[in-house]
Formats: sequence, structure tokens, C-alpha cells
Amino acid sequence: MGGPLSVFDMFSVGIGPSSSHTVGPMRAALAFAEHLAATGALDRVHAVTVDLYGSLGATGRGHGSDRAVVLGLTGERPELIDPDTVEEVLAGIRAGGELRLLGRHPVRFDLDADVRLIGQTSLPAHPNGMVFTARDAAGDVLAERTSYSVGGGFVRDHPLDVAEPVVGTGAGLPFGFRSAGELLEHCRRTGLGVADLVRRNEESQREPAEVDAGLLRIFAAMAACVDHGLVTDGTLPGGLGVRRRAPRLHRQLLAEEGSSAADALHAMDWVSLFALAVNEENAAGGRVVTAPTNGAAGIVPAVLHFYRRFVPGADDAGTVRFLLAAGGIGIVLKETGSISGAEVGCQGEVGSASAMAAAGLAEVLGGTPEQVENAAEIAVEHHLGLTCDPVGGLVQIPCIERNAVGATTAIHAARTAMRGDGDHVVSLDTAIATMRQTGAHMRSEYKETSLGGLALTVVGRPAVGVNVPEC
Repeated sequence: MGGPLSVFDMFSVGIGPSSSHTVGPMRAALAFAEHLAATGALDRVHAVTVDLYGSLGATGRGHGSDRAVVLGLTGERPELIDPDTVEEVLAGIRAGGELRLLGRHPVRFDLDADVRLIGQTSLPAHPNGMVFTARDAAGDVLAERTSYSVGGGFVRDHPLDVAEPVVGTGAGLPFGFRSAGELLEHCRRTGLGVADLVRRNEESQREPAEVDAGLLRIFAAMAACVDHGLVTDGTLPGGLGVRRRAPRLHRQLLAEEGSSAADALHAMDWVSLFALAVNEENAAGGRVVTAPTNGAAGIVPAVLHFYRRFVPGADDAGTVRFLLAAGGIGIVLKETGSISGAEVGCQGEVGSASAMAAAGLAEVLGGTPEQVENAAEIAVEHHLGLTCDPVGGLVQIPCIERNAVGATTAIHAARTAMRGDGDHVVSLDTAIATMRQTGAHMRSEYKETSLGGLALTVVGRPAVGVNVPEC
């Protein structure tokens, strides 16, 4: 089990298109290569194979899982890799038939043959399972490791006890919490707001100035992603022919500023724009901030940009408070729910991101802890049952637009909560428990396997021998 979960775990820089299918596998592959070096086996490795199971195998090509594990084996890290160099590196490996483990030890490698996609079989502990195997020149196994990418770029190795939390329970922190109920109880007892209480926990692990500087760096990375998405035209990779819409929409909104063409809801168009910009960057394999996943990476930045652009008095201090509150709710979601589309469907990705964004906005609008929790609960509740059905295994349709809708839902949730007094029937903990139960009952076709929902109906393959009940 790891240490206590931090807001900096909920917001980490990586590359697209998926935190669980790209970032996590890259980290797992890097950890395997580092294990080979640490045990003295690296120089004896002659060949490496990677088997991707379940959801990783089913959508490995579209989500870049196959490429991610190769990059991880070479020593690349998601937070440091230059997205513009990826194609060149992979082309070199293909052309030479050779991969350099950790950038230094050459082994023969065929990307198509040595990374095997086994989508029809899942490992028992989690849908996102992978097995790394290293062999010597005689073909004998030097090392083998089973790893699971459990959402948001987090990785755990076998044996995986799914009854345990993925991370620490907050022991050792001034105000450790796993549930929203525990968080609220700390707030009531101390009189602290959500952001202030989460800050106390963060400051027990790092200097206060570093908390501010670190979160502002996260915002800067989000802003850079938005800015790049606003000016980058073209068609997204993968074969669906999805055109980037953010640059055109940006030009339209700029032209309407101050004119009669700007209607009363133009602010919501800006929110959609910000989300589209981020998720088009993600779909193209660009640099994004997992928040809490890549597939839902546009929601928190979009609502945070809404705050910065449209809320009077918005500043860096408010931005930090927004991210602290959002991160605190993210910790609860990660500890007691799920942020893995392969595990519970998109309710765990977009639903969780929307809840985090709603909490952050309610915090900077002056919400009480009860109102912040209520905002997050509303967002979770109204994403319950949301399937994960990426068309073609690509994080494009419906994922990009879904982020725009999730961002506007977060704003509505925050405003609804702020109009109340924090007293509500369904608690955030109950909504999260319902999300997890719903995910457990959801068929695997609707959980990031591209075997159901829009992933089938869009390409016109659904109903051969299948009876689809009417609503």
C-alpha cells in the first residue's frame, strides 16, 4: 500500500490519450525495466514481451497502450516525454527491430509481435491487466511481473487485493480522511473550509510555498494545453476523421465579443470551448494534466478557466483554493469509488471530474463545506450509469463532447448547491457507493472495451442476432 494520497496525485502531467491506458502502462513498463536494472538482470535480457489483457487489450491500439509500454521500457516517463518525439522513436524501433531498455541495453524487439493484445481475456483482479516477461538468450524467463493500471495513471502490481484501498488511508496526516463524511466532520470540528483543511494535510508533507507553487504549475500546464488546443487546426489521428473544432469556435467567440451576436449564455460556450481544446489535445496524444484521468482531463481546466474569466475577483489565490478543494474531493472519489472507465464506466471518469470541478467552483464562490460536498454530490448523482463506449477505441467520440457537457454540469451543480444551505438527502458518499455498485452491475461491453453503446451503433454493427430493448 502506498502513502497518503495527495492533491498532486490527482493532478499529474502526462500525455494523451488515456491515463489508464497510456500513462499507467508507460509507468508500469518503466517500473519493470527499472526492476531488471535493480536486480542485475538487465544486461542478460535478450527479449521482452508484453501481454495486454481485458480493456487494455480491447482498446490498446486506439488508446496507445501498445506504444506506451514500448516507450516506458525505453525509460520514458509520461510527465517528461516530449509528445513531438514519439513517432520518431517508435519508427526507429520498428525500422531497426531493436529496443534499448532504459535507453542503454539493446534487445531484439518487434512492436507488433512482442506487444500482444488479449482483449477477450481479463486478469482476475482488474480489467486493465498486463504481464511483462524478460527472457535470456536461451529463452529462459529472467523476470515476470503482472501489473494493473487502476485509473488516473495509478499502477499496482500483482498480487492485487481489490479489497484494499489503492493508496494510503490518510494515516499520519493532520486530518486524514477517506470519505466525504470524514472530511466534513473534520471541517465541522475545526471550523476550516474544505480547501483550508486539505491545505493543512498538504503542508504536513511539503513547505507551504511549494503547495502554492506546485498547484500554480499545474494550472499553468492546464492553461498551456488549452492555449495549444485553441490554435491547432487539423484532423485527429486514428481514422475516424474527427476534425478539431476548438480553433474555429474560438475565432467565432472572439468575433462575437461585445457584439449583439453574444447571447446570454455565451459564457457556457467558452466553457465548452475550453473543454474541447483540452480533449482534442488529449486525443492527439498531446501533453495534458490528468484531472483525475486523461479521458476527463478537460472538465477541471474548463471550469477553472470559467472562474478565471467570468468570476469577478478571480486570482491565483483562488485558483489554488479551487484545486485544493477539487483535489480533496478527488481523494474521496479515488479512495472509496473509482476513476477507472474500465472498472465502472465513464461515470467514474467524467462523473468524478465533474464532481471535482463542481467542488472547486463552489469553494471559490464562498461555499461552506456542506455546499462544496453538495455540489460534488449533484455532479456525481447526475452522471450515474454513464457508459464508457469510445468509438473505434479512440478517446474522441463521445469523449471530447462529453467533457464539455461534464464541465457545464459542474457549473450547474455548483450554482445549485450555492442556492441551498448544504442540507440534502443524498450524501456524496452515498452517490459514490451507488456509482461503484452501478459499475459492478454494468456489462463489460459498456466499460471501455469499445464493444457496446456508441462504439457499435456508430459503425452500424450492433444488431446482428442482438435484441435491443426499447426504453
